[in-house]
Amino acid sequence: QLVESGGGSVEAGGSLTLSCTASRSTYNTYCMGWFRQATGKAREAIAALYTNGGVTAYPNSMKGRFIISQDKSKNTLYLQMDNLEPGDTAVYYCAAGAIELPFRPDSYSAWGRGTQVTVS
Repeated sequence: QLVESGGGSVEAGGSLTLSCTASRSTYNTYCMGWFRQATGKAREAIAALYTNGGVTAYPNSMKGRFIISQDKSKNTLYLQMDNLEPGDTAVYYCAAGAIELPFRPDSYSAWGRGTQVTVS
């Protein structure tokens, strides 16, 4: 129901934009988010977006280099990532269905399979 794309390998300082396409029913949930998980680490929130009003939210640690956005006509969520660092290397996931606590992974009911981002 959620399919991420746009990952790949990039040099430090570079940029990538990830996409997440969902079915209409999956996309029309209250809140969608982007998470990432590096090898051996817990899944962490990057950004969340309330699909009806377009309001966005970021954990303090993620403010500045990441921008979440949407194209509702395409049922697609985006994550623009700038000035990437080797520490950003991880699998990036899209999630849907949160009603509250958008930075907690267990708030979401649907997940994509993830897309790998490698920064060297």
